[in-house]
Amino acid sequence: MANNSKTKSGFPYVFTVITISVLVLAGALIFLKGSGTTSDLKGLPNYTEIKGEYDAKGLKYEKQPHLGSPDAKVKVIEFADFKCPACKNWKQAYFERFQQEFIETGKVEFFFINYAFIDRDSIMAASAGEAIAAQNNDKFWEFMSKLYDHQGDETQIWATPKFLKDFVKENISGIDYDRFAKDLDDHTYMLPVKEDFKTGANYGVNGTPQFMVDGKLLPSSSYEELAAAIESQLAAQ
Repeated sequence: MANNSKTKSGFPYVFTVITISVLVLAGALIFLKGSGTTSDLKGLPNYTEIKGEYDAKGLKYEKQPHLGSPDAKVKVIEFADFKCPACKNWKQAYFERFQQEFIETGKVEFFFINYAFIDRDSIMAASAGEAIAAQNNDKFWEFMSKLYDHQGDETQIWATPKFLKDFVKENISGIDYDRFAKDLDDHTYMLPVKEDFKTGANYGVNGTPQFMVDGKLLPSSSYEELAAAIESQLAAQ
């Protein structure tokens, strides 16, 4: 017992405690770097903090930003997160081709539904998109494209209210900017974002981007698979 007591009060024990403390501190700093600081998270609620009634049943096409003719025979939904690198890659690699082959030809009406799941600022970016769409459907698609082009690191908190307000002021014209900024600050469209997220989960969405063709969720985001599913639906009709 005497020997153990001496060891704990001596240098080896103190050195061990200091080493562990340094490692814990380093780990905490790494976590904070990846997750954002307290000031970064200010004003960024999680889903449990967004209160209100919503309905996760039904796809509610009429509420979503859309492209193409309402008379198109096939309805396609993309579930996406503005922080998702794969969503950005899909937009840059395939979106223009998809527009030319399916939207502009009148085959498809295309819809965007938020599936904001990566972090709290995913929800904030989604609410910014909702605020733009509420003013002007066409401006939403401009916002979508340009925000992907300015996308930050997936592991960092970057889509803060300040970033989004500055981004919209500098890149999106033709809207009421003061209304947009107020909607963002007031969290006007947080509940619709939560409804989108819960709706996607209700239909089996578990990542982004994911696509749905006439209510059927596709197992991958492959362009070839999406095109084949659309053509199959057109043939069946």
